[in-house]
Amino acid sequence: MSRNLATLLEQPPTPVLVPESLLVTDAKPPLKWAGGKRWLVPHLRPIWEDHAYRRLVEPFCGGLAITLGLRPQRALLNDINPHLVNFYRWLRKGLLIEMPMKNAERHYYLARARFNSLLADGLIRTQEAAGLFYYLNRTGYNGLCRFNSQGGFNVPFGRYQQINYVRDFSPYVEPFSRWAIQLLRLREVEPRTRRLCVRRSSL
Repeated sequence: MSRNLATLLEQPPTPVLVPESLLVTDAKPPLKWAGGKRWLVPHLRPIWEDHAYRRLVEPFCGGLAITLGLRPQRALLNDINPHLVNFYRWLRKGLLIEMPMKNAERHYYLARARFNSLLADGLIRTQEAAGLFYYLNRTGYNGLCRFNSQGGFNVPFGRYQQINYVRDFSPYVEPFSRWAIQLLRLREVEPRTRRLCVRRSSL
């Protein structure tokens, strides 16, 4: 790690308080996500209410707008993006981000370089990688998740006026403890989903 990056990441974080009243009913998608489906929630909720005893299956969970909007008791969440799945798995553990997060171009590109260094070293499942993924997602251009041909994250700085970063993700622990998270291709998810439907219909 370069001296500038090491110094930058060792700076004490600015505390951000999460209200104790933030329950799962108020939890919002923690990431920006291109193609998000939050607009569908009001249309799906009346349909879901008659099936709320079932397990919600999202083969392309993405930004989790549907799952967090419907708040099922049980859910099977899947995505092919390993960085997204790693972030959600750390959320289930009560992710706490201690590194500095700034809406500043220089800081963003230093953090992006550190994230790509972790990827090159095979450390994509670490807490640091999850925290950096969140920061890059919130600060990068339009919530994109894009990689170059060498596997490096290459989304440019986003230039937002203001970003409300979250450090303490403990409000997500309880619902995530009831939801299974998978990293599978669609053709690997379908057989499990079909078996689930068969079991439910035979009850």
